Amino acid sequence: SMAAPLRLFAAARNSADIEAMRARWRDFLPAGFKPPEPGQALELSDEQWRAKLSAAQFDILRDDGTERAHSSPLEDEKRAGIFVCAGCELPLFSTEMKYDSGTGWPSFFTTIPDAVATKRDYKFGWTRVEYHCVRCGGHQGHIFKDGPAPTGERWCNNGAALQFLPTS
Repeated sequence: SMAAPLRLFAAARNSADIEAMRARWRDFLPAGFKPPEPGQALELSDEQWRAKLSAAQFDILRDDGTERAHSSPLEDEKRAGIFVCAGCELPLFSTEMKYDSGTGWPSFFTTIPDAVATKRDYKFGWTRVEYHCVRCGGHQGHIFKDGPAPTGERWCNNGAALQFLPTS
């Protein structure tokens, strides 16, 4: 039956493991990279954002767009490193927090502490939980309740909203 392997997977990672991951995210920073702090707000005009971002990044980060499934190379990124907001370089996830959800988007089961904020999104006639970078307000993706144990969360992120910085 499927129950046994799922139980083993759940037992392999518990809440203490998640807290440890969230505490050690800095271990994944590239040498010399000094990340901004969540409280260092970055507020730019639409014109400034358009100059800074690609059209795809602007659509997602500033207009809450969504990229096509399987369109991001970050979906398959497995090297050690940190995933930062493409708008302001705030670290949002470490490689340890990533998993292959099979959905077509980079997916994570937890986040770096204090890096994201959530809000309800009613655009499609049902409620979804949207999350964005706390530093620049850039839209990242949505949280779903079909992720792995113990969080049960899938932070489904647009790859164009992220930049990957390998540890080495």
